Amino acid sequence: MSRIGKNPVIIPAGVEVNLKDGHVLEFKGPKGTIEEAIHPDMKITIENGEILVERPSENKKHKSLHGMTRTKIFNHVEGVLNGYSKQLEITGTGYRAEKAGKSLNLNLGFSHPVTLEDPEGIEVEVPNNTTIIVRGADKQAVGAHAAKIRSYREPEPYKGKGIRYTDEHIIRKVGKTGS
Repeated sequence: MSRIGKNPVIIPAGVEVNLKDGHVLEFKGPKGTIEEAIHPDMKITIENGEILVERPSENKKHKSLHGMTRTKIFNHVEGVLNGYSKQLEITGTGYRAEKAGKSLNLNLGFSHPVTLEDPEGIEVEVPNNTTIIVRGADKQAVGAHAAKIRSYREPEPYKGKGIRYTDEHIIRKVGKTGS
């Protein structure tokens, strides 16, 4: 039995979970609404303020789906209750970010500024011109948007210039030396 999958997901106060069409879960909370289609082989039961995930067999595919399904459900419950956030830091001379309405403008040393629109359900905040905070209810969407922002100028190992996560450590390399 999956050690993660067998644990029930407790539904906290302020979060509403509905099972639609047998395999679509809808999560409603103070931070938003998320719908997730669950694999048809997994059996979902909601009772006594808990969500239980059961698998039909000991098949390898079902074992791997069991823990993943429970973790996705837990992440969605946590997301609509508290939300998720990723913080990015810009390092480099002249590199900066600014927010204009629903778009994020990045000056990263290219001949043109990079403009990104905020996806649905994701909120991007720029407290100062070298810090970007990505917030939302869906953990996967927050991480994907933060990774997209980071991909425009990943940190390089010689000077450390680029966009990095605040908790990320860049392993620096020594540059060339004269002979």
